[in-house]
Formats: sequence, C-alpha cells, structure tokens
Amino acid sequence: MQGGPDTPNATTPMGLPRPRSPADPAVRERFRQQRREGTHPETELRGELHRRGRRFRVQYPVPGLPRRRIDVAFTRRRLAVFVDGCFWHGCPDHFVPPITNREWWVAKIEVNQRRDRDTDEHLRAAGWEPLRIWEHVGPALMADLVEERLNRKASDTSVAQNRP
Repeated sequence: MQGGPDTPNATTPMGLPRPRSPADPAVRERFRQQRREGTHPETELRGELHRRGRRFRVQYPVPGLPRRRIDVAFTRRRLAVFVDGCFWHGCPDHFVPPITNREWWVAKIEVNQRRDRDTDEHLRAAGWEPLRIWEHVGPALMADLVEERLNRKASDTSVAQNRP
C-alpha cells in the first residue's frame, strides 16, 4: 500500500517517489498548460520540412502502442522523428532539475527517458527507424538531419531493389 506524501518511500502509480509537499499552485498551473504536441520546435521543423517539399504525417500513432505518438512520421520510409524537449527528456546539455521536489523530478525524467528507449526499441522491432532530435538544435539543422536520414534510407532501398 502506498502512503501519503510525507510517508518515507511512498510512490506514485508510475513508481515515482511522491513529492514531499504540494506543488505551488502557480507552478502546477504552468505545467498543466504545457503543450504536449505541436510545440514551437515541432512546428518550426514541420514548416522547414514543408518548405523543402517534404510531406509527412503529424502525431502518428506508434504501431502497436496507440497511446504513444510520433511527432513527424514518414510512413513510406518508416522514419519516426521525435523533437525532444530539453526539460522533459533530460537533455545532457540543458536539463536542470527544479530545486523543489528534486528527487521526484529526477525520477520523473528518468521514467520519460526509459519510455523513450522503449518506444525506440518497439519502433525498430516494427521496421521503423527512430530519430530523436533535441529542441535546441534549430529548425534548419533539424530538417538537414531528417533529410540526411531520408536520403540514406532512399538509397538503401534503391540499392536493395537493384540487387540480382
């Protein structure tokens, strides 16, 4: 049985340690309003890819995991692009855990990272290639990385088709 917030070693249903005290209502509201899809870095990447003539699906369900979504999916090439936020996905260059409830936040980000790895493994098993890009990269470089991967996959496919 799980204890209250002040009970030692109490956990949430996700296995995270319970925060020691209730979050500041203003902070709680700010996080509640945080976008989960269609973030500014995602929309900038999509705009840049569209300007380059690329067509794709947005918020495409991960095959076999309907509660998880691919930010930008190239279904014919089976390329799954994720634009990972520096805070929520624990960027090694930019993630700084909050001071309040630090233990909980560190554990929360670790859970997010495990889910990301699980999603990537699931996609690979289904024949997809996951591509994760940090939000701080910038839209032009993000689009370059996506195009490089798409071009490589296209040449891999054409080589395979031309084999005797």
